[in-house]
Amino acid sequence: MAEVDPGGQKSAGRVALVTGGGSGIGRAVARALHGAGYAVVVAGRRAAQLEETVALAGSSGPRMVAVAADVCHPDSVQALFVRIREEFDRLDLLFNNAGANAPATPIEEVGYEQWRAVVDANLTGAFLCAQQAILLMKAQRPRGGRIINNGSISAQVPRPHAAPYNVTKHAITGLTKSIALDCRKFDIACGQIDIGNAATDMSERLAVAALQANGEYAAEPRIDVKHVADAVLYMAGLPLEANVPFLTVMATKMPFAGRG
Repeated sequence: MAEVDPGGQKSAGRVALVTGGGSGIGRAVARALHGAGYAVVVAGRRAAQLEETVALAGSSGPRMVAVAADVCHPDSVQALFVRIREEFDRLDLLFNNAGANAPATPIEEVGYEQWRAVVDANLTGAFLCAQQAILLMKAQRPRGGRIINNGSISAQVPRPHAAPYNVTKHAITGLTKSIALDCRKFDIACGQIDIGNAATDMSERLAVAALQANGEYAAEPRIDVKHVADAVLYMAGLPLEANVPFLTVMATKMPFAGRG
């Protein structure tokens, strides 16, 4: 009997790619998709951590495959999608999750290499993966699929001293809208999830002290990453004639509304 996603769409035989799947949000989403009946490809730069994700998923159910790839480089992304074609010959869902941050730095002190690293990981990588996913989704039969971009609440309201991250996440919103517009004729839906303070290693510092817009430092609440995975499952589970363009999930008491 086919597995069913929270949105009601059968997931048996469906294939998902999760970038940045070796830890944090990517790992949680990959495991949730696998548990919902998707075959899952987890991609990232750290092969050992990807294999840990596969091991945590267990041996029952559909396949989970780890593929080492650097989304910042076109050749690596193309090789990733060659592997997806070889293994599954289709892709139903791309969760564009891979990304990077930089230490808190005033904008006038951000170095070029620091800027470039965040732009490449957060924006160029998402573009390159989306581009390859679109080429596959528009050609496969049945045609179509879904792309979900991991934005951030920083795509809506920036944090201080985080210009590279803020800028790239604002740009992800433009990428999401462009994909949704250009690709609906190919039965490809595109949405964005903006996440606020999921409890991962990346956000541990926020639970201790985070720089606020008024210059003070304050601890910020976080939410279990499971709530993020559940939200992605909901978006992914919709039939392709329905779409959630933007969804925000965050800790209720975190400083967001009125930030700055």
